[in-house]
Amino acid sequence: MFTGIVEEVGEVQSITKKTDAIQLSIQASEILNDTKLGESIAINGVCLTVTSFSKNGFDADVMPETIKGTTLKWLKPHHEVNLERAMSANGRFGGHFMTGHIDGVGQIKHILTKGNAIYMTIQAGAQITNRLALKGSVAVDGTSLTLFDVTTTSFTISLIPHSAEFTILGKKRVGDHVNIECDVLQKYINQEPTTTPSSSITMDFLAKHGFTN
Repeated sequence: MFTGIVEEVGEVQSITKKTDAIQLSIQASEILNDTKLGESIAINGVCLTVTSFSKNGFDADVMPETIKGTTLKWLKPHHEVNLERAMSANGRFGGHFMTGHIDGVGQIKHILTKGNAIYMTIQAGAQITNRLALKGSVAVDGTSLTLFDVTTTSFTISLIPHSAEFTILGKKRVGDHVNIECDVLQKYINQEPTTTPSSSITMDFLAKHGFTN
């Protein structure tokens, strides 16, 4: 689990293609203080496993399905990325519950600076917007944000100066694509009900097998 509080902005050092998969090598420092092999780190909101690391960075493998469904397929060397370690049980919980499983990719359609806030409108499909709630939470490139407007085709978030400075979102431009993870609680609320299978157990069946009053 993650919180959406970005700990560090890292940099892509190299991308190695492996058949249908890729290996990312990320330069980082702060998040490696207590990192262990096999632990999870979110890269732009995508939960990936650390396969090797040094004092200057780490490697992570990206599966074909993850490449297909996230913005990681557009990463290039020297691109900056948001990084967050999996949450610890004894840490402060400043964002919202995140799984690191991306629900879809959106595209920035409008950016407006007003006072100390940067309003960003992101176009997204119904599979995203149907799972969003006004004043609820959403993760954009792994950053926990509050929803200020939701329509059938887009949603609007606001960046405070800290988020703009210490995450990659402050450098985003109109037309850029971003990873989106809907709030997990909202997803369960809006989940389509499944059809309950009919039971073959009847009163006659129970009586036949000795279950009688």
